[in-house]
Amino acid sequence: MSTQDDYDKLTPEEREIRDKADRQREAEEQAALPYSWKQSLQDVDVVVPVPKGTRARELVVVISKKKLHVGLKDKDPIMAGDLCQDIKIEESTWTLEDQSSVELHLEKVNKMQWWENVLTHHPKIDTKKIQPENSKLSDLDGETRGMVEKMMFDNQQKQLGKPTSDEIKKQEALRKFQLAHPELDFSNAKIS
Repeated sequence: MSTQDDYDKLTPEEREIRDKADRQREAEEQAALPYSWKQSLQDVDVVVPVPKGTRARELVVVISKKKLHVGLKDKDPIMAGDLCQDIKIEESTWTLEDQSSVELHLEKVNKMQWWENVLTHHPKIDTKKIQPENSKLSDLDGETRGMVEKMMFDNQQKQLGKPTSDEIKKQEALRKFQLAHPELDFSNAKIS
């Protein structure tokens, strides 16, 4: 595989050909896996086909913070290994759908990072080329929404030449300190 420097030297037409070949190779590698998967920044959903008529009691599904195991009792696992990133066990689930597939919902710990693969020993995808679906702020969980709103506010403030939220907090802390200590001279005080 070529380096990023080699890629940067390609013409736009050569890049397009290379990108197409990389996408084709990636699609073939992903299709060869014993499962399919998709992700958002918040979670990963995995579908593992099992023989038609499979019952939940015939399955062995182990979800831990760093490992995943899915298989049938007394058989080799269908998928097993280390997860590429940590998950929140308490918010991750699995279900048997139509007695033909195990559907896993894995909640990411780091909700600001795309996964390159589900299990570390499986082929990686190029996360730089992911184009996320447009989402509304209301679709995001509270913590992520708060971070996005703060970033949007700070960007808007910078464009207007006004202080960011962190700078405003510093100014408010200084004002409170000044009010609490009127005996001190703050005439030359500046916030950096």
